[in-house]
Amino acid sequence: MNETKHFAICIDNGEYAGTLELRKVYEILEDSTAASRNHVRVIDESGEDYLYPSSWFVSVAVPENVEQRLHDLVVK
Repeated sequence: MNETKHFAICIDNGEYAGTLELRKVYEILEDSTAASRNHVRVIDESGEDYLYPSSWFVSVAVPENVEQRLHDLVVK
């Protein structure tokens, strides 16, 4: 499975300080419906994926060898 992973840094957590940490890198799951509504689907601190405003995150590009390592940390 060589699916490209997407990651973003949290720059705002609104009233969700318990589920999103500022300056932390999160895995973003592809969701075209969420994107059309200016949201992203994020695997948060609960280990589940939820929708959050896109403006709360800044996308980051990481080398391919780092993508899998970050993904593995999320799914543990």
